[in-house]
Amino acid sequence: MDEPPVRITRTNGMNPWRAGCAETRTSGSEGGPRKRNGRNPGTAPRSDPYTYASTWQGWLYVAFVLDVYSRAIVGWQIADHLRTDLVLDALEMAIWRRNLTAGGLIHHSDAGCQYTSIRYSDRLADADIAASIGSVGDSYDNAMAEALNGTFKAELVTLHGPWRTCQQLEIAIIEWIDWYNATRLHGEIGGIPPFEHEADWYRHNPSALTAGNH
Repeated sequence: MDEPPVRITRTNGMNPWRAGCAETRTSGSEGGPRKRNGRNPGTAPRSDPYTYASTWQGWLYVAFVLDVYSRAIVGWQIADHLRTDLVLDALEMAIWRRNLTAGGLIHHSDAGCQYTSIRYSDRLADADIAASIGSVGDSYDNAMAEALNGTFKAELVTLHGPWRTCQQLEIAIIEWIDWYNATRLHGEIGGIPPFEHEADWYRHNPSALTAGNH
């Protein structure tokens, strides 16, 4: 069966690729047959198993937390190490930005050592977030996050590299995240940006704003 057409736009010098294209696809399906995908914002965040990029000064590692419903990046961290703090700080940002205190949240990730660490597991439990961790060898819990990794590398790291300094790349990553959330068109949510998709949902569910789910 032929692949659906790739929709490409050009905005601020960035060239968005369709997430899940041939260069970024992983096996399995987004969410998988037994995994909750989230029907409203902030109910099923998906932590990326971090990715990396090189500069002339050395390597940088990046962790994202992705909202499954809107595809918005709601938490991230950039560091020069692979300690648990990398992914834990991204989680803390997501919890703070979305005020995730109401419970009923499911956190999807792979079985990497950072995501199965005691500190990370304890933080999920403290926030009343249920962990859904993929078994070794399947991608049910993480195909969507892996697709984001591929998109990030194709649209920013590779397209605009090489990178001279870590600071140059850090600034570019933050700018790319802002563009991805607010401007980039996403085919899985009707060809609109993630923040616009969320705004549409809140327009039809105004009570969610007063309940603190934002």
